[in-house]
Amino acid sequence: MDETTENNVLAAKNHTEVSRRSERELVITRTFDGPTHLVFGAWTKPDLLMRWWAPKSFGITFVSCEADVRTGGSYRFVFGHPASDQPMAFFGRYIEVTPNRRLVWTNEEGVEGSVTTVTFAEKDGRTLVVVSDLYPSKDALDATITSGSTGAYPEQFKELDTVLAAFGADTVG
Repeated sequence: MDETTENNVLAAKNHTEVSRRSERELVITRTFDGPTHLVFGAWTKPDLLMRWWAPKSFGITFVSCEADVRTGGSYRFVFGHPASDQPMAFFGRYIEVTPNRRLVWTNEEGVEGSVTTVTFAEKDGRTLVVVSDLYPSKDALDATITSGSTGAYPEQFKELDTVLAAFGADTVG
């Protein structure tokens, strides 16, 4: 089986579920083939984040990625887009970091920024990831959904599958 076919099989097997849990919360769940330390590493190491975070179909490219992944640390992701002369920056701070179990960060690029919580749970060498984006208001979540940005998760996670398949435990963990 070639790499493209294998990735398509993984994507079909590991379905990304995006659902609105309440007026202010969006929840995304996905199981990845790989132990928690590999998956957590892909969420916390800038060189790996740059390989999967930006969905190709959005036409954006990762320009730079800074992530001081520790409680009290900060992050700054800068993206470029052909339709814009100016790069787009996304930034915030890490409220909680529990290695291989939980990440919580703020999204501070706008007044209506969300707080993102990601949990990691391993079972039989696979990792269940649950992402919760809690917005300050119903209107803020509605605006995010209307923008289409919440539709990026399935594509991002397919790219994360590729990253996980390409790197071994010693590289990511």
